[in-house]
Amino acid sequence: MADDKPSDGEVKASSRTSRLPYAWQPLQKPVEPVVSQKDWVRTPIDAFILAKIEAKGLKPSPEADRSAFIRRATLDVWGLIPSPEEVAAFVNDTSPDAYEKLVDRLLASPRYGERQARQWLDLARYADSTGFQNDVTRPNMWRYRDYVIKSFNEDKPYAQFIKEQLAGDEIAPGNQNIMVATGFLAGYPDNYNSRDLVDRKYQITTDMTDTVGQAILGTTVGCARCHNHKFDKFSQQDYFSLQAFFANTSEGMKYPAAKGDVEREYDKEQAKYQEATKDIRAQRKALLEPIRDAAVKYHEERYLTDSRASIFKPKEDWTPLDQWVNHRLENVTTDNDLSQYLRDIAENKDNPAYKPENEAKWAEYKKLTEELKKFDKMKPAKGSDTFTSMMELGPESPPTFVFFGGNHERPLEEVQPAFPAALTDEKPVITPSAMSSGRRTALANWIASPNNPLTARVYVNRVWNEYFDKGIVATVSDFGKGGEKPTDPELLDYLATSFIDSGWDIKKLHRQILLSSVYRESSAYREDVHSVDSDNKLLAVFPAKRLDAEEIRDSLLVASGKLEEKIGGPSVFPPVPSNLGAGNAWEVSKDPHDFNRRSLYIFTRRSVPYPMLEPFDMANAQQVHSKRDVTTTPMQALTLLNDNVVYEWSQALAGRVVREAGNDPSAEIDRLYQILFSRNPNDSEKSLLLGFFVSHEKVIREKAADGKFSVAVPIGYKPTESLDPIRAAVLVDLVHAVVNSNDFAYRF
Repeated sequence: MADDKPSDGEVKASSRTSRLPYAWQPLQKPVEPVVSQKDWVRTPIDAFILAKIEAKGLKPSPEADRSAFIRRATLDVWGLIPSPEEVAAFVNDTSPDAYEKLVDRLLASPRYGERQARQWLDLARYADSTGFQNDVTRPNMWRYRDYVIKSFNEDKPYAQFIKEQLAGDEIAPGNQNIMVATGFLAGYPDNYNSRDLVDRKYQITTDMTDTVGQAILGTTVGCARCHNHKFDKFSQQDYFSLQAFFANTSEGMKYPAAKGDVEREYDKEQAKYQEATKDIRAQRKALLEPIRDAAVKYHEERYLTDSRASIFKPKEDWTPLDQWVNHRLENVTTDNDLSQYLRDIAENKDNPAYKPENEAKWAEYKKLTEELKKFDKMKPAKGSDTFTSMMELGPESPPTFVFFGGNHERPLEEVQPAFPAALTDEKPVITPSAMSSGRRTALANWIASPNNPLTARVYVNRVWNEYFDKGIVATVSDFGKGGEKPTDPELLDYLATSFIDSGWDIKKLHRQILLSSVYRESSAYREDVHSVDSDNKLLAVFPAKRLDAEEIRDSLLVASGKLEEKIGGPSVFPPVPSNLGAGNAWEVSKDPHDFNRRSLYIFTRRSVPYPMLEPFDMANAQQVHSKRDVTTTPMQALTLLNDNVVYEWSQALAGRVVREAGNDPSAEIDRLYQILFSRNPNDSEKSLLLGFFVSHEKVIREKAADGKFSVAVPIGYKPTESLDPIRAAVLVDLVHAVVNSNDFAYRF
């Protein structure tokens, strides 16, 4: 007879996991529940949902009508409203696989990758600038954004997606397509002007550790930096052992990019700029070159004591920490830093190196700099010929210590890379190479392992949150004791285990949700559900959801017919209000086509949020942004009502309505609703808006007769007998009013 007694290892694991939060315990595939309304179950997801609905004596809501469904699904998958033609094709499709064809079309579109990228970039605290007081531009970070878009569109397995972002430089050294993925780690806010390079290293590794914990593992591991975690089983030693995986990680900012259209155009423009400015640049260089060594020394002496200890040490004596500090110094030092020495010895008489003759040199240098600025419009976009990747500076890593109270100046015991003890007994398998410690590869392999209890749970919960506006675990980045408990742990484990079994197939996960009965439900209010489940945790009613900031702007572009569909490339700068005061921080793009690119491609400057998106709760790029807020503020209404660009888009939409519906007010209202809401107006709405035509036209004609009113007409408008300028202006105002409605700003 076989011995059923558990092994010592099994007893140890059972003892450890029994005290952990549910989501930290090993994954187990649950049995699909038995339900009475079996015909409602289209996917196993539905069985889990329906079991809890029936347990409360309720029934699920009926299906949403097809026009509402395609608008819902297109907004969720693409972040855009569908066209009236797409709506009509789906509504009239009588084939038994109509829903399957719609979902497959949505997932096959490049717009799916753009929408999913926006969700991921929120977590990656993506920005095109560093933040802090100088907010320096990171000119080639857009390549990481494009990597994310491409990965989702290619349906890259999530496990591989994670590994590449954590250790792409170690996994595939020399491969730009993989190395650029480490932009995930490189997105930390940074202060290039910091004079404490040792502290900067600590802050950077802290940011990477905390980001991986929140974004991928759904844990608040950062709480253990200063003391043992107050709620979860993370000790300070756990925290710094996790941080040790990043101890040797530094930023490579100027890897030469493979030659494509963008790079060849850069080379061509750069050659023109170099030729036009060669004399000015040569004269500036001639002024700096004689003092370069002194300027470098002057610049380096301005760093703090522990940084200088590394900077002025002979290279042959460098430790791994010294190597990191000096590599950082090289990254952040520019000719502008060196020119400060010339300024100081020309203007500061207390400087021992001060010489009166340097005043003329400094004046000449400033004059040449101003002349050089006149050629700025010729300069190609920075970063178009390079890419950023994290890198390692050799096989040996600087030591990592537990710091008393999180203070890097008070080191305690040294620690080695290790996984959190409460999550696993596994030890990292680290294989150094000639150029790398191999530590991040070991971390990536553990995080992306099917045995990791958190990685799959956290990601499928994020996807669920996208579609139902609330995760099965509502605190999507906190799966510990301080977070909310899952509303349906069996469903979460079903999704997570199925996701792993599918080979971490992201599109398959989306497809299963999109084709479920629970996703097809109507969002119409039900008193019987509200009285039993006021928070709609059971999902007996489909949850309505306010559109994200980007969805609002991008859908307005779609409606007006102005959306530029180009995918990828350097970030763009649409015009901003003159009173924003952004100055050189926001230099409007040269190409007007860039003004109407998707919001995903707008330059994310940490110190200057794009003003049209900010009122609608755009992501905060300073940190992991786990879930979009939904606020209701006067600024939102004022933006849609008063923003000149929104009004211009309303004019363009009015022009489109006239072209597609003719000059009949009733037909125009129908077409406007089809474009914005994917449906026809009901009788009450039609009557109200027809009344607006009559009353508003009367008001405008009276004001125009008194010479007190100038009208704005639809873009592309051509006067006819039945559509004079005043009648056309009425349509613009009606369109603008309808754009400002909740029916546009929400998906149901």
